[in-house]
Amino acid sequence: MAKLDEPLRKVLGDKTAKVLASGLDLHTVGDLLHHYPRRYAHRGELTPLNSLLDGEHVTVMAEVVKVQGRTLTRSPGYVLEITVTDGTGELKLSFFGRKGSYKPEKELSPGTRGLFAGKISTYRPRSGRPVRQLTHPQYKPIHAREGAEAAQEWADEIIPIYPATKGLDIDAITKSVGLVLDNLQLGDDPMPQLTLKRYGMIGLRDAYEGIHRPKDWDELSRARKRLKWDEAFVLQIALAQRRQAAAALPAKARPAIEGGLLDGFDARLPFELTQGQREVGREIAEDLSLEHPMHRLLQGDVGAGKTVIALRAMLQVVDGGGQAALLAPTEVLAQQHYRSITGMLGELAQAGQIGGADNATKVALLTGSQGAKVRKAALLDAASGAAGIVVGTHALLQDQVQFADLGLVVVDEQHRFGVEQRDALREKVTGGRPHVLVMTATPIPRTVAMTVFGDLETSVLGQLPAGRSEIKTHVVPPEKPAFLARTWERIKEEASGGRQIYIVCPRIGEQEGDEGDAIEEDGERRSPLGIMEVLPKLEVLLAGLRLGVLHGKLHPDEKDAVMRRFTARELDVLLATTVIEVGVDVPNATVMVIMDADRFGVSQLHQLRGRVGRGALPGLCLLVTDAEAGSKARERLDAVASTTDGFKLSRLDLEQRREGDVLGATQAGRSSSLRLLTLQRDEEVIRHARDEATLLVEADPELDDNPGLAAELASLLDEERAEYLEKA
Repeated sequence: MAKLDEPLRKVLGDKTAKVLASGLDLHTVGDLLHHYPRRYAHRGELTPLNSLLDGEHVTVMAEVVKVQGRTLTRSPGYVLEITVTDGTGELKLSFFGRKGSYKPEKELSPGTRGLFAGKISTYRPRSGRPVRQLTHPQYKPIHAREGAEAAQEWADEIIPIYPATKGLDIDAITKSVGLVLDNLQLGDDPMPQLTLKRYGMIGLRDAYEGIHRPKDWDELSRARKRLKWDEAFVLQIALAQRRQAAAALPAKARPAIEGGLLDGFDARLPFELTQGQREVGREIAEDLSLEHPMHRLLQGDVGAGKTVIALRAMLQVVDGGGQAALLAPTEVLAQQHYRSITGMLGELAQAGQIGGADNATKVALLTGSQGAKVRKAALLDAASGAAGIVVGTHALLQDQVQFADLGLVVVDEQHRFGVEQRDALREKVTGGRPHVLVMTATPIPRTVAMTVFGDLETSVLGQLPAGRSEIKTHVVPPEKPAFLARTWERIKEEASGGRQIYIVCPRIGEQEGDEGDAIEEDGERRSPLGIMEVLPKLEVLLAGLRLGVLHGKLHPDEKDAVMRRFTARELDVLLATTVIEVGVDVPNATVMVIMDADRFGVSQLHQLRGRVGRGALPGLCLLVTDAEAGSKARERLDAVASTTDGFKLSRLDLEQRREGDVLGATQAGRSSSLRLLTLQRDEEVIRHARDEATLLVEADPELDDNPGLAAELASLLDEERAEYLEKA
């Protein structure tokens, strides 16, 4: 008998087990049983031969009238041609291979009746009429005693189609699975019986049978329901244990203090916070007042006012005697945040300076390109606690960066940072964990998954602050060249009205190795557009306008100078790469033109268009593309043009890329632990599983009373995934 942890070689033999291990990474009986069919074929209703149509998948019952083999003239090989009839017409069955190697030659002699299933095609001989044929059809000889009932049963059979591998075809996998099922020995069902009864689910043995050898579609549906539940429930057990452990971790409470920096900042604000900002602010303030770490996602469309919310949280921590670190993905954005924060705080950020407020703090900036003297001063301010707020790039993660009392980590645009990088900042706290606030406009698919799976508290800013305008987005497609000509005219019109424009390209285009992935153009491949290729054309198309160039290869001082000139309205058009993707705030910029827009991800497109419409003037985003109508790339662009809702766009991203492994295996280059469960279709299953798992873990934290479930969890949550969860 075969148990789930039994090596496959003991059940299937060394040869088959070796191919399954090398080709499909399947090593145990359980691995093979969880190698589910990717789809199911159905032979369908019997079809008369006189009504066959090209391209149809059909099943016919007919009698063999002729068997003929011939050697191919143009290529080595042999074709066996069998002609069958059902009285209404004729059909040819073709089998290609080596002479004498065919089972059909032995099993389908003239006079034999049989069932034949496959896809109809037509070929035209050099002379004569077109011939309908099935190439390498599935077949089953029908003997007289079996009759029509057996024929219909064969036609109705559901055929599992497995992901196959070289040296092991679908039939071989089907036989291997059948052999394992015939010898399977399961212990007690790992799922609590009350849970199975509550949700009307079948046992595990029946589920394995139903997904691999379903007798009908209802049985398959019941099997999928049970096995999806197992995936959701075991995952939710892991996450419930993680939440329980997180709640037990120590973190210093930072409750709001009257008369501190936060109150002073609120009094200085030149605008009213929106209702949404106030509500989200309260949620974060309450989390910061607790003695276990906050782990919250702040999602808000570009321009929704996330930075103000984050700054208010940082000030609450500083009022409580701690420090806050803001981690930004680029130097341009870090410098932008630094200027924005010090500007908003005014005298509250001028500790030790003439004119500084009595209770003022310092704001330090730490980036990789700073000079030694400036960097040393910033490091000292962070380590001594003089700087209540430290803004920086990846430079903040380096070992020599130390904090006196780091209480809050704010991560801007979390899709730019890996779990390891975010964890590096948290490790700078001794004797506990800092609170963590992650900001994003479009959550990455894994983050969307985590919010649905219930492992990330989420605050959403859905309301734009007063004075912010809507952004209209349009696709500029290849089939309408007049749209592109109109784009350049629109840029001139905006510039003549004193407004400013961004034009973004996928690459710089001047260095070796910066060719990017080539794309088709007029039957040839071309690299995506680069700034240096576009610049000479723009100097002609936009003659008379003041053009600036910004990209990641410029020296930081040059980048800063270009941005300052653009902000000061000394430039009409800024031609840039994605260095302007996040954080750049120029209220006078009204148009964003994205060249080769299909080369960017959904999140990038959403972030880029958020650079316009940041003031009272309406924003316009134009997505210029060569992608043809109906293509996946074009569908993605059309979807971006249809909504400015970041979560909707993230779900679109999710549909195209999947959520990866919520436990982090895809980050480690391994397959996902989820085989049947998908976030798009199974949210209700996930919610029910979360509720059940939370209750069970509260009652039995270590699963002492549920050994079967503990074993399932151990097989899912290996050391690597456990470590990932700990850091995530």
